[in-house]
Amino acid sequence: MSTPGIKVFAPASVSNLGCGFDILGLALERPGDEVIARLVDQPGIRITRITGDKGLLPHDPEKNTATVAARALLTHLGEEQRGIEFEIHKHMPFASGLGSSAASAVAGVVAVNELLRRPLEKRDLLPFAMQGEQMASQAWHADNVAPSLLGGIILIRDNPSLDVHRLPSPRGIYLAILHPHIEIATSTSRQQLSPSVALSDMVTQTGNLGGLIQGLYQSDFALISRSLQDVVIEPQRMASIPHYQEIREAAISAGALGCLISGSGPSMFALCDNSLIAEECGEAMRRVMIQHRMEHDLYISGINHEGAIKY
Repeated sequence: MSTPGIKVFAPASVSNLGCGFDILGLALERPGDEVIARLVDQPGIRITRITGDKGLLPHDPEKNTATVAARALLTHLGEEQRGIEFEIHKHMPFASGLGSSAASAVAGVVAVNELLRRPLEKRDLLPFAMQGEQMASQAWHADNVAPSLLGGIILIRDNPSLDVHRLPSPRGIYLAILHPHIEIATSTSRQQLSPSVALSDMVTQTGNLGGLIQGLYQSDFALISRSLQDVVIEPQRMASIPHYQEIREAAISAGALGCLISGSGPSMFALCDNSLIAEECGEAMRRVMIQHRMEHDLYISGINHEGAIKY
């Protein structure tokens, strides 16, 4: 016998924001993932249905980020024998740099918490969602999971201890996100990064990070624009994104505050100070894709301030 299900939406996210590798991220209004979960009499977690994945995601609950995260929460609560069925509906691309695995993990833990009548506060679900994300990315970094769960713009002061803090979101901020139809796995992309950083680059990068945070607090769009520069990670990743320089220049020419790689790519985001400019930047980026006959998706989104929610 099963109970009526509950539906949870967890948003996509943009991580790094240029100068904040592994420590900055923001939640998008769209796209995102949905999980429907219901209690059943038979003990254990099962995945009964997955849509939108083109048959790529595992139904094995030990290998799917949503159910790995959900199981971690159930174990913490002493509810390992609880019977739960999951449906997972993917509404965002894989290996896109938009936090697909993080959104599924977040949706899984929020669904379980809702089914069990919220034994934990939302913020306390973070370490369990992280266990699902870690399986996918082979790294413990919360710059996708934390914003997807909590919403807004998030600073992770320390990833091991999950010391996370919400930063202000200036009114009017919108993003144009271009997703070229190629895949770049986060785990593969991380392995290609150099472990060493030049001293001069460290100084520039930390200055940009401080400037970006100060710009967010003061709603100083000029300072935000000057600070949206990555001299450490982006130079190592941009060669893997076709027409990176053309896309960036098109967005900047259309009025973007900055245009950078979202996460490990291939998606790129243009940060804008209003929705009209975001739409114009999106069309400028899209024209580059059309010119080169590349399939792509384009999303225009504000910042999602709620994070994951139950419908």
